[in-house]
Amino acid sequence: MRLRTLPAAAALAALFSSVVLAVPASADSSTPLPVWGAADTVVDGVHQRVFISDTYDSQIVVTDLTGKVVAQLTGLPQVRDLELSPDSGTLYAAVYGADKIVAIDTGQLTQTAAYPTGDHTIPSRLAYADGKLWFGYGDQWDSGLGEVDLTAQTPTVTLDLAAGHDFASPPMLYADPDNPGTLLALDGGISSGPIVVYDISSGTPAIRVSADKGGFYHDAALTPDGQNVVVAGPGGRALTEYRLSDLSEVRTFPTVSAPETVSVAPDGTVAATVLDTDDVGDTYVFGTDPAQPASVRNLSHSWMPGGGHSTSWSADGSRLFVLTGSSDAMQFQTVDAPRKYAATLTVDAPSTATRATSLTVKGKLTANLALPAGTPLRVTRTDLESPNGTSLGTKYLGAGGAYSFTDTPPAGGKVTYKVTYAGDATHTAATASDTVSVSRATPTLTLDNNGKVYGYAQSVTFTAHLGTTYKNRTVEIWANPYGADQPDTLVKSGTVNSSGNLSVTLTLKRKTKLTAKFAGDARYAPKTATSTVGTKVKVSTALGGSYTTRSVWNHTYYYFHQSKDPVVTTTMTPYPGRTQLLQVQVYSGGVWQTTAKQYFTLDSAGKSVVTLTGTPPTGYRFRVRDSYISGSGDSVNTTTYGSWKYFTFTS
Repeated sequence: MRLRTLPAAAALAALFSSVVLAVPASADSSTPLPVWGAADTVVDGVHQRVFISDTYDSQIVVTDLTGKVVAQLTGLPQVRDLELSPDSGTLYAAVYGADKIVAIDTGQLTQTAAYPTGDHTIPSRLAYADGKLWFGYGDQWDSGLGEVDLTAQTPTVTLDLAAGHDFASPPMLYADPDNPGTLLALDGGISSGPIVVYDISSGTPAIRVSADKGGFYHDAALTPDGQNVVVAGPGGRALTEYRLSDLSEVRTFPTVSAPETVSVAPDGTVAATVLDTDDVGDTYVFGTDPAQPASVRNLSHSWMPGGGHSTSWSADGSRLFVLTGSSDAMQFQTVDAPRKYAATLTVDAPSTATRATSLTVKGKLTANLALPAGTPLRVTRTDLESPNGTSLGTKYLGAGGAYSFTDTPPAGGKVTYKVTYAGDATHTAATASDTVSVSRATPTLTLDNNGKVYGYAQSVTFTAHLGTTYKNRTVEIWANPYGADQPDTLVKSGTVNSSGNLSVTLTLKRKTKLTAKFAGDARYAPKTATSTVGTKVKVSTALGGSYTTRSVWNHTYYYFHQSKDPVVTTTMTPYPGRTQLLQVQVYSGGVWQTTAKQYFTLDSAGKSVVTLTGTPPTGYRFRVRDSYISGSGDSVNTTTYGSWKYFTFTS
């Protein structure tokens, strides 16, 4: 239920300390955990591991010191408290749902022993003291204090050792070898639940001192000498240190909302998390000097998890591990410099500005321990002229952590001002930026031939013209033929000539939208120009079945016997689903009059064959044509009318 280095493990930890300290500290990190809800967290400084009990998934998740999962020890129904042996060789776990305590080898990560505590005892709390494993068990008023005597040749379990105190819920237990003969129990399940200090020097617990401190304790941690305890709860703002000898109050630690979990580093630094319903700061670190404010960080934008011990120091006290989130979305947060005050930096630049005109950038650098006026800040500007950033030199904090500076942006477009505070011995580094949209002139860009119609497969030259710009003289020309099967394609890219022109010649087979693009430069904005042109289809009509042709009435006429049906064969540029319009006219009363008009579907080769049936009159002049009408079956070409074919009938 706590994170500390026990004296027996200190010698072993010392063997590794030079190696650990030689490794450069990494940046603060967050790693996802396969944990639904953490009941307890224990750090093994010897094996460089963290053990997390997950009651909901009945497992212990083992990670390295970055939160990377090393193993998942399953089959531990509703596992609760964890306790590390003095030599860090064994991890004890209270298996609530199996009425037992198990021992796990921390090197091999295998179970080595099990200590049944009795039917329906449901052990949930653990503490190691004076060679015995003490445990809190039971439920509500049917709760008690028990022990597993690990010094016996065959470890034995003894219940009902509360020395007359009637616990409202299983007692939260704490002990430290630096204060032998002492066991601390918190009766946290009721508002009137006291803090109880037991004398266990005789082997049988006896109440040394007891005091009501408000009950409903969420978590607690002993100070490094084992003489005091820091308790999270009760109430909304209670984080309090008590002396175990008489349970008198030593110090309070101010927080803005209800403390959830607490841990004390080997040097006495106190870390705690709070519920943080207002998302203003969830992790507090208090130094040993009560006159100094807490360092506050906001590691999560959700409420902090409660009901378990989820804040722990590394064994050497250099890092802080905090679990955030819940419901299979927990995160293992590592704070590498927890004693430093978290600096918050803001940058406020205008949203828009005019190029080559002065603008003002301002902001603040704040921390719980205020930074003095004159604190240096490094400023860089990134723009189209300086994509890798250019230094604007050092600016300095004014009164109240505020700063401001002016700049005249030489380039338009997106201009970013980045402000960096390097940090110091007591403050973390901080970086922030803001972006200004700086105006640029609008260039002239045109593309010719818009609205024109061309024949099928005709070669057409398109010319883009770019007016005055600053440095960029490159233009792209894109062609997008109608139809989903042909994508927008870059057909020309290059530098315009001395007249500002760039041309490309295309063979057109469909309607086509062309786009000229200028990407812009530091002083002129991007610009596009479009030109949409039409393209006709290729269409031909053949008449079959005539017995002769003659040039009469200024046209070539096909002659058919009245008994012969003319066959009209259409050939047209193919396209899926394309149709052709067949139109028949007769010359009557001095004008051509339509007698039949109908759409026919072309085959995949672009052909259709239509037979004109019936008993036509002889001596009349007829004509027929095939046309493509855009929108009748498709729209990828421009409406194209075929040539008339003239014919007549004889008897």
